[in-house]
Amino acid sequence: MARQLRFIFLLLLVSGVGTTWVFWIYEHGINPNIRTFSDALWWWFVSSTTVGYGDIAPVTGIGRLSGVVTIIVGIYCYTNFIAITADSLHGLTNQHQLGTAKIVARDHVVICEYTAFADELIQVLPNYPELARREVVVVTDLVQVRPYPQHHFVRGVPISPTALQQASIGHAAIIFVFANVRFVDPDLKTLHTVSRIRKLAPQARLFVELNQPDHEFVGQLGDHVTILPSRALLESVLRDRALNLDRYFSRASNAG
Repeated sequence: MARQLRFIFLLLLVSGVGTTWVFWIYEHGINPNIRTFSDALWWWFVSSTTVGYGDIAPVTGIGRLSGVVTIIVGIYCYTNFIAITADSLHGLTNQHQLGTAKIVARDHVVICEYTAFADELIQVLPNYPELARREVVVVTDLVQVRPYPQHHFVRGVPISPTALQQASIGHAAIIFVFANVRFVDPDLKTLHTVSRIRKLAPQARLFVELNQPDHEFVGQLGDHVTILPSRALLESVLRDRALNLDRYFSRASNAG
């Protein structure tokens, strides 16, 4: 896009200098409406934008030829500039929807992987004041667009440092990492993801879903890590019809 814009501005500059100068040489002294060089500049601007006020019109053959070149170049440059600008604005508008925007947040909640349990978590967030008052960022490549309009979205694999930094993981207060069953050993992938997160957000409180909560590498996770056994999560959903986080967070008094 930057290259296209440079080309457009260069083409306009060449057209502005070249055709205006030719128009001035051949029209000055002949055309009664061309008294100063600023008149020639005004003619070029009006002609290049195809406004055509009619206050200054060429009277010589070369002047008219300059007008034709000016109009053709102007149409090409301005229409392309408008198209590029509209494209850019459209892209900026859709960045948050498509998960390509840099998230600016502090003390927020980051949810890694958009699984069924992640969706259950999002549903119960309003029940827990400690979670409800924070911004939420979902980091996943399992969906193409933002799953919840009220929450941020980063499209990418949570193990990617780029995706994690895009989610401002270093400023997160609470991070949930859910197991992705697409992998042969989801626990190993989850633990690998957590190791990346620990380097980028050592101060954050982590909640990690594992199929095997007694995994041999659990002891390597460090402090501020809570293991969420997959079986216990499923049991919580089946019994309460919603993910139960009462043992980790205080429930709002008015929560149903």
